Amino acid sequence: MSTWETVVALLGLAIITVVTRSFFFIPEREWPIPNWLREGLRHAPLAALAAIIAPAVLLDGQGEWLQTWQDARLPAVLVAVGWFVWRRDLLGTILSGTAVMLFFRIGLGW
Repeated sequence: MSTWETVVALLGLAIITVVTRSFFFIPEREWPIPNWLREGLRHAPLAALAAIIAPAVLLDGQGEWLQTWQDARLPAVLVAVGWFVWRRDLLGTILSGTAVMLFFRIGLGW
């Protein structure tokens, strides 16, 4: 791309970003949202999180299913989920899962 094309692309992306992000601030009154949509949007963060985490845990770097159970991510996820169910503490969940993964990766060489 030439410099001119790069500048035009960046300006276009900036304009699109500003318009789409400010779109909900333009109306003077709140838009009515149907109850079925409100209920569906309640589950959107969990669905997005599952869509990001599941492939990161269950697939290897080439997009193939894990071929062995000796992967540090599997026990780390089990410990992290167990910690969250037990304590309902997000920081502890992150720290426990990370500690277990580091133990298996560095300590056992998985």
